[in-house]
Amino acid sequence: MQQLQDILYSQGFGTRRVCAGLVQQGLVAIGEGDAAVVCRESAQPFEPEGLRLRVQGRDWQVFAKAYLMLHKPAGTECSQKPSTYPSIYTLLPAPLRQRPAKGAVQGVQAIGRLDQDTTGLLLMSDDGQFIHRMASPKHHLPKVYEVTVKHALETSQVERLLAGVVLDDDPKPVAATACEIVGEPGRSLHLRLTLTQGKYHQVKRMLAAVGNRVEGLHRSRIGGLVLPPDLAPGQWRWLQAEDMALLKSA
Repeated sequence: MQQLQDILYSQGFGTRRVCAGLVQQGLVAIGEGDAAVVCRESAQPFEPEGLRLRVQGRDWQVFAKAYLMLHKPAGTECSQKPSTYPSIYTLLPAPLRQRPAKGAVQGVQAIGRLDQDTTGLLLMSDDGQFIHRMASPKHHLPKVYEVTVKHALETSQVERLLAGVVLDDDPKPVAATACEIVGEPGRSLHLRLTLTQGKYHQVKRMLAAVGNRVEGLHRSRIGGLVLPPDLAPGQWRWLQAEDMALLKSA
């Protein structure tokens, strides 16, 4: 059992004093929608597991740690301090950005980065171990990209990508290899590329290394988790138990 103000604090609704004030002002209710009951006792204890709240008119489910998927839109940066384009973090509600530090992680963090013009599936969390497991190249987590290229790839170029190409300006000249390429060599400008590495601008640099250029890039899958077709660009949702299972199975 935890005091209500401490539960709100753990979710990122502000300092404990701010959270106590929200409760005392009648801005926190237990439950969801019209069935929610206002609670004005900030020290009232509740079991956090599975607790559903309505805070300042917004329904909120309590989670000890946050695991999210985001459909990253084009024209956004995966940085909390963007240089040119809006940050993906502005797409999230404030509590997820303000969750108190757990180890070295403050608020939810993007797991890996997608370029500003790249769209698709992005995982986010405030669980340091989960972030490491998803991002570490040692786990060989497959990531699938839908790629539009300037020129149809020839069979020889596909073979080079599958065999591995050395990327320009790579401080560690280890070949970057595609695990699988689906497309029509010599005919289609669209292909599906599967990688288990995560180098900087990797897809674009790999295609450049075989004399081509990426015109469009979209990440459709991570591990066994496919970007849901009903999750529009800019939208996010909590990862469910079945989503986590798909990631772990990979």
